[in-house]
Amino acid sequence: MAPATIMAGARRLVSSRRRTEAPRRRPSPSTPPKKLRPMSEIMARAKYAVVERADYSDIICEQCGSGERPGELLLCDKCDKGFHMRCLRPIVVRIPIGSWLCPKCSGHRRKRIIDFFKIQKSGDGKKKCNLNQDTRKRRRRPLVLLKKRRRLLPFIPSEDPNQRLKQMGTLASALTAMQMEFSDDLTYSSDMAPRSANQAKFENGGMQVLSREDMETLELCRSMSRRGECPPFIVVFDSCEGYTVEADAQIKDMTFIAEYTGDVDYIKNRENDDCDSMMTLLLATSPSESLVICPDKCGNIARFINGINNHT
Repeated sequence: MAPATIMAGARRLVSSRRRTEAPRRRPSPSTPPKKLRPMSEIMARAKYAVVERADYSDIICEQCGSGERPGELLLCDKCDKGFHMRCLRPIVVRIPIGSWLCPKCSGHRRKRIIDFFKIQKSGDGKKKCNLNQDTRKRRRRPLVLLKKRRRLLPFIPSEDPNQRLKQMGTLASALTAMQMEFSDDLTYSSDMAPRSANQAKFENGGMQVLSREDMETLELCRSMSRRGECPPFIVVFDSCEGYTVEADAQIKDMTFIAEYTGDVDYIKNRENDDCDSMMTLLLATSPSESLVICPDKCGNIARFINGINNHT
């Protein structure tokens, strides 16, 4: 009887072990094996991939066709073509951090000049003609009288529209490279000086008042700027001086070029500012109420013709 009892206990032990084991899964014949996509398909769908070359000595600039100044050549991370920093529009002042795409690969469309400078489309040719006639009438006055009064002269824009586009294009490139917005007016922000702080009565010792002729010249220049008739200047980049301005035509003495524009702020708020192109706007009796123009965020061509080093 003893052996029969042992065998019965062994059967119960084996059967209990079998019940606790996980069932083995058999591969289903309906599930196809997983396939890996080929590398060509992955590369075709990818935005871009950086592929390092063994030798970059044959890289040339796609704009000027020269391989000189290799230290200024930027390589596009998508098409692997080279571009000189100065040949790009806008000019690239410093080497970009991280990946960089050329204008074609980035798909970035340049803003139209007429939109960049907010040029007003006007078909009122009669008004323009009258303004030019008034200018010619003022110029017929005796030269001795003009020298004595030292009145302002309006700038004479280039007659060739393509030349004017070139002039505005160089200014737009410089403003874009400096991360500035174009503005022909003084701007007032809530965290800076209010518009009410800029009044002639606050000027210490009084403020000079323009004559009627000078006010007419000022209004004439403003209307020309709104029509896209800019002063004959070209903005150029120099590796030492930064952005500077070159005359594109003869300019007479006492010619009005542009008003100095930018953000208006109190001098006390800018005592430790390292901006190199701030200009005094108002010197009040109380130093705490004096104002400066700060063209670090917005401005016009005056930002680059004030003789200050603009290189960052």
